[in-house]
Amino acid sequence: MGEGVREASLVLVLGYRGGAFSGYAEQEGRRTVAGELRRALETVLHRPVELTCAGRTDAGVHAVAQHVSVPVHGDELELSGRRLLASLTALVPNDMSVRAVLRADAGFSARFDATARSYRYRISCGRPRPMLLWGHTWWLRPACDLDVDAMGEAASLLVGEHDFRSFCKVSSALMLEGEGRSTSRLLSDVRVTRAHEVGEPVIAIDVAGNAFLHNMVRIMVGTLVEVGRGLRDPAWVGEVLAARDRRAAGMTAPPEGLTLSGVGYPEGLLVPWE
Repeated sequence: MGEGVREASLVLVLGYRGGAFSGYAEQEGRRTVAGELRRALETVLHRPVELTCAGRTDAGVHAVAQHVSVPVHGDELELSGRRLLASLTALVPNDMSVRAVLRADAGFSARFDATARSYRYRISCGRPRPMLLWGHTWWLRPACDLDVDAMGEAASLLVGEHDFRSFCKVSSALMLEGEGRSTSRLLSDVRVTRAHEVGEPVIAIDVAGNAFLHNMVRIMVGTLVEVGRGLRDPAWVGEVLAARDRRAAGMTAPPEGLTLSGVGYPEGLLVPWE
């Protein structure tokens, strides 16, 4: 950029139903969240764009508050937030929603400036098929009676800073190891509760932390379900952590139950795009 050129970061808060997407990241020949968003933004800005996101999701996973940042400059800074929101809403498909348009200083990164990420995993138990939550919950059938108290006791062992290698996809853990990067993460909260959403009962597992490994939340859920079913004692989760081995943990829960529910940033870093 030449001297005197004004710059900033356009930050979009994005929601989507993940069932028809091959995840967030762009992939040749596949429908992705980033691909759809890129097409919409390039139509509005009339140029190629570079997207950075916090909380990249896998195929089938949903989001209500993913943050995506895009560097903008010059006359683009004069676009109104209302116009941007209206234009993007018209251009993205109906299983995506641009929920807010925000502004940050130049150089802001939705990924690297994020201080926290939170997820909710939903489980439906019993013989009745979930209706309005269909596609957004893991239906354990034909019947189950998960011990939520035991799951909560086990979940408490995951809070704090730990090496979560046991809860990471093997290929991703090996890649991190090869790059000299850590599989340790800090979780501030892991809770298991009974809830009602759109009139249907669910077991909700809410997880918040500074960052997450590949498949981490879904493997945690699969592990906690083994405790809830009475197949394992709550203390077993501590043994899984200590093992640092994916084979020690439970199954990877299906993607449709997982939703990225929030991303946190330092106060004042993001403001509404007026």
